[in-house]
Amino acid sequence: MLIDAEQLINYQRCRRRAYLDVHGDLDQRDSTSEYVLKLVQDSQANQRTVLSDQAIAQPNYPPRDWQAAAAATLELMRQGVDRIHQGILLTESEDGIILKSNPDLLVKHPGISDFGDWLYVPTEIKLGKRPKLEYQVAVAFHAMVLAEVQGAWMETAWLTLRDRGDYSVDLWEVLPRMQEILAECIQMLVQQQEPEVFIARSRCSLCHWLSACHAIAKNDYHLSLLPGVTPTRYVQLQALNLLTVKALAETKPSYLEPLPGFGKEAAHKLVRQAFSVMHDRALIIEENLQPSGNDSLHRYLELPIHAYHNFLAELLPTAPIELYFDIEAEPTLNLIYLHGVVVVDRQANTQTFHALLAERPEDEVLVWHQLLELFKRYPAAPIFHFCPFEVQTVERLAKLYGTPHSHIKPLLERFIDVHERITRLVTLPVESYALKQIARWLGFDWRDPAANGAQSICWYAQWLSTGDRAHLDAILTYNEDDCLATHHIKEWLVGFLMKTIAEQAAELA
Repeated sequence: MLIDAEQLINYQRCRRRAYLDVHGDLDQRDSTSEYVLKLVQDSQANQRTVLSDQAIAQPNYPPRDWQAAAAATLELMRQGVDRIHQGILLTESEDGIILKSNPDLLVKHPGISDFGDWLYVPTEIKLGKRPKLEYQVAVAFHAMVLAEVQGAWMETAWLTLRDRGDYSVDLWEVLPRMQEILAECIQMLVQQQEPEVFIARSRCSLCHWLSACHAIAKNDYHLSLLPGVTPTRYVQLQALNLLTVKALAETKPSYLEPLPGFGKEAAHKLVRQAFSVMHDRALIIEENLQPSGNDSLHRYLELPIHAYHNFLAELLPTAPIELYFDIEAEPTLNLIYLHGVVVVDRQANTQTFHALLAERPEDEVLVWHQLLELFKRYPAAPIFHFCPFEVQTVERLAKLYGTPHSHIKPLLERFIDVHERITRLVTLPVESYALKQIARWLGFDWRDPAANGAQSICWYAQWLSTGDRAHLDAILTYNEDDCLATHHIKEWLVGFLMKTIAEQAAELA
């Protein structure tokens, strides 16, 4: 069995992925997404940029013949080559496991090793901007294997990060953690201890085992599919033998409040979420529907019904003209390439999509000013968006392009975050409170079901490289649907709250 640094990185992110990559059924793997391929290409391009001004040698060997690769790398090290790119180092652990190290760069330094009065130091070149622990663990792994190969330890090892540059990894701090992770990973793989499924959106979204794992979780409705069930909270629920949605839905929140990682608010929210899923229905969060400034003096529906209508009208205004705003961005380029706005005119009964698109990255400033002009055209219209990104981006672009704060402040006061409103006021039987999950539960469909933000980034990169406008058309369709989905959610939320409050008030009358 062979273990490399990539497996250790995967093990830290998800033990199940590291296991399935070795023992899983390859037929159940998802095909590699265009976005993952783009990340690989971006990483390779970043490496080329970093290495462009350096003289490097590269071992020559047949594809995937690691023994030949290690021999070729060792020969370059014996020759004392200053920099070796994509070298392969092999050693064997005490368990008989082959450890394969493939540092991006081996750099020659003065010192004493089996080769003579020099030794090598590993460097990893990463597209990320932060020295994540998982990266440092990978570097420590390279250092350990390298020390075995050259018969000498180096004092430090390096990460080269995008924008930040070189970062020195404290080996004596990271090595013990790396060795612990490596031992755990080897034990899991050798003893074939398959980890339990746990769906975590942030780390699972790009994994090629997502469909297989999600199918297992969905079949049993694993608690990780409940919003709010983090790995830490799941451990606490397991200890209490609360392993099903039904069991959690029937639990008193006070039973969970004292547990680490819970507290009163999280406990009540999680039980309510389980109840919503079990009964497949939306629930009003009554404690957040308090029109009075002194909420503690009033119980839900104690005030006249018109007070709640006025309260909701302030939270979610219904205006003659409303704007629905969604942005497409390319993080690698730090670029906003599309401001999409749907103008909903209730009097004319029209929905008009405005696509303010930077066909070239340098056009970002142009479409920024177009956006300001569009907003200025409708000075009284509320601007609905989903999540804080649009507000944060408007603030950032205003600073970047010197837009006076006196122009931006009244604009930002018109922004209304539909995500914040819906998560504050209702609980839904969904796996996450992302735009697609909510809108699809409400019956809204995207014209391209596979479209998402990552795919939009790929389409924009393909447009820049090919000039094929079909990629731009795909982006615009996806972005317009995002705006329309936000509108759909807002309309449903207003109607649901009004209807439910009226029904409950009638029951109390």
